[in-house]
Amino acid sequence: MTKYEFSGDEDPIAFRSIFISDLHLGTRFSQAEELLDFLKFTNSENLYLVGDVIDGWAIKRKIKWAQSHSDVIQKILRKARKGTNVFYITGNHDDFLRSFLPLGLGDRIAVVDEVDYTSLNNERFFITHGDFFDSVTMTKRWLAILGDLGYDLLLNINQLIGWFRKKMRYHSHWSLSKYVKDNVKSSISFITDFEHILSEHAKRNNYDGVICGHIHKAEIRDIEGIKYLNCGDWVESCTAIVETLEGEFRIIRWLGH
Repeated sequence: MTKYEFSGDEDPIAFRSIFISDLHLGTRFSQAEELLDFLKFTNSENLYLVGDVIDGWAIKRKIKWAQSHSDVIQKILRKARKGTNVFYITGNHDDFLRSFLPLGLGDRIAVVDEVDYTSLNNERFFITHGDFFDSVTMTKRWLAILGDLGYDLLLNINQLIGWFRKKMRYHSHWSLSKYVKDNVKSSISFITDFEHILSEHAKRNNYDGVICGHIHKAEIRDIEGIKYLNCGDWVESCTAIVETLEGEFRIIRWLGH
């Protein structure tokens, strides 16, 4: 399992499966144009949307639906019409869909809470957004919404920092929200607990691994014999998990053109 960066300068690359999560369409921070480019430069037999695709929480506050967000939806539908199997796994931000599940949209699109996946190496994976394994989201919704607002504030500060760095001719990217997530003790503890709870669930249910999203931190690693794969997000990181045609799982970090 390796990670590599993908700029889009290459010819379209074919994968067996692509897994993306946390698109947060309907917010001003969604990197929809970058995602649209990524979808144009990749092909796959299966496309898994691993939750928080449409941000219902943000839309209730104030919708920010750009044309690029509609273009992403249209691109995914077009892929399904051309033969890609699309699985939409709901997350906490698009939980408004859960009362309608399971839902089939034609022959190629399924909307579900969770789904199994068998890799080319015959390994069985549990695919879930991950919010069901987050005690804050499940038992203290008000606190989760407050945390979401705090995250939006950090993203706004990120943009201001980015503007100053550009003025000062600093070309490298630095993210305050990522720094907080990676370095604040309580944040690190939450992420570690989340990863281990999901892995324990997978082990108890005889899975070989788990594929998830939710915490906006792309990762591929082994946790006590369970393969833990997190897709990351398309708000800051622009990452995806892929299974290659040879059966290898990788993290793709999209760099744009």
